[in-house]
Amino acid sequence: MRGQAFVIFKDIGAATNALRSMQGFPFYDKPMRIQYAKVDSDAIAKVKGTFTEKKKKVKEIKKDKKKEQRKEAPLPPPAYGAPAPFTPSAMPAVQPPIQAAPVLEQPPNQILFLTGLPEETNEMMLSMLFNQFPGFKEVRLVPGRHDIAFVEFESEIQSSAARNALQGFKLTPTHGMKISFAKK
Repeated sequence: MRGQAFVIFKDIGAATNALRSMQGFPFYDKPMRIQYAKVDSDAIAKVKGTFTEKKKKVKEIKKDKKKEQRKEAPLPPPAYGAPAPFTPSAMPAVQPPIQAAPVLEQPPNQILFLTGLPEETNEMMLSMLFNQFPGFKEVRLVPGRHDIAFVEFESEIQSSAARNALQGFKLTPTHGMKISFAKK
C-alpha cells in the first residue's frame, strides 16, 4: 500500500473531474496514475446502505490477543526494594513552553499568495492543482521569480477552502508550498 491513497468523492461526476484533471500530474517528480476503486469504500457503502462488517484478518486477531495478554499480566516487583516516598522536591522543575513569535496573518482575500515553489513550477501545473476547487479563476506567475505565484478565486470562502486543503502540499520532495492570503 506504500505510495497509494484512496480519495472519496460524494458523486461520480466530481470523481471523474478529479481523475481527468489530475491524471499524470507530477507528484514527487513522478506522474500520478489515478483509477477508480474496484469496490465501494466503507463510507460510500454506509451511505448507500450496503455496508457489511468485514472479518478481521489473522494478523489483527493475533495483535488483539497479545494486547489482552499484556493487560492481564501482573507488574513485576520493584528491582531495588521499596520505592522512595513521593516528595514534590523530588520532581524535576518544569520549564514553561517557549512560545513562537506570532505570525502576522493577512485577512481573508480571494487571492492567494504562494511561496516556496520549485524552479520547475509553471502556470499549467498550478492551474491543474487549484482548478479542482470551486470558484477558481486564474494563476499568475511573477516574471523573474520562480518561487512565488498568485491564485485568484471568485470569493474569499472559496480561496480559504483551497488554502486549507493545499497548505504544505509538496510539489516536489523538497518543496512544500506555503499559502497565505495576498495583501489587499
